[in-house]
Amino acid sequence: MASLGRENQRLGQVVVRAQELEKMDLELAQARELLSFDDAEMAAEARAEVARIEAAIPLAEEALKPLLLPPDPLHDRNAIVEIRAGTGGDEAAIFAADLHRMYTRYIERHGGWRIETISHSDGTLGGIKESIFKVSGHEAFGALRFESGVHRVQRVPATEAAGRIHTSAATVAVLPEAEEVDVRIEDKDLRIDVFRSSGPGGQSVNTTDSAVRITHMPSGLVVSQQDQKSQLQNKIRAMEVLRSRLLDMRVAEQEAERSRMRRSQVSTGDRSAKIRTYNYPQSRVTDHRIGYTTHDLTGIMDGKLDELMEALRLADIEEKLSGDAG
Repeated sequence: MASLGRENQRLGQVVVRAQELEKMDLELAQARELLSFDDAEMAAEARAEVARIEAAIPLAEEALKPLLLPPDPLHDRNAIVEIRAGTGGDEAAIFAADLHRMYTRYIERHGGWRIETISHSDGTLGGIKESIFKVSGHEAFGALRFESGVHRVQRVPATEAAGRIHTSAATVAVLPEAEEVDVRIEDKDLRIDVFRSSGPGGQSVNTTDSAVRITHMPSGLVVSQQDQKSQLQNKIRAMEVLRSRLLDMRVAEQEAERSRMRRSQVSTGDRSAKIRTYNYPQSRVTDHRIGYTTHDLTGIMDGKLDELMEALRLADIEEKLSGDAG
């Protein structure tokens, strides 16, 4: 019922836009008929009306085009976000923590979304080695999906006494939350190991074999989970992440196949692609895929991502429309 409701809402928007366009075409035909009237005042009004409608029709057509694109079945899913420190040592871990805060602030600003930590591994100096969390809410994956890739930072690190600008990186992967019907996982394809949790935590840490490592042998994917109190909870969370990674792998393969046929402007397939640079000395953020630049680095790092997200969304629509036309 939920799926049918979303489809009904989408098609309803198409019908409304199409009816508006049909009404404009009718009004334009009527206005053109009045151009031939002997009454000069009426003819002048008709010319103004024709000009107004002729200017409005292309805008209405542009508004209709994105609605005609086939809907992405994953667009409305919850998102699994994975942030990892990349090259750059302690500074990369600090930048990964900065990205975590940026997304957290963005999610908090987005009414109706909820964030839930799946696993978190702290680094030194307030940084993080890895953080995996789930974002639940309307179109969470659709909004966040273009954040996947390598994020690069250029700044003077807090760890650098000489004041030289360093370049560090962190990787972000945004996966659609998988449902059991999306990915079929056979028990015989799994190797499940249990071990004792390590690091700061509650009473269960280092006392029981509650941590879980699941290896999916056909793909080689390995997921470890130790943040929950019981072995069962850790296994459930690990399976959730594994399903999402397997679904993401399938989506990435499909995207790579499409990209071979046409250049992809906004890619979700290549996790190793450098997508964005955060330059602190110049207070500049540049998204390399669409040539978008803003000098509001402070706002971006505080989670004010709406303008950037909208630019990426529009670029994706434009790319799909040009691909369909081709």
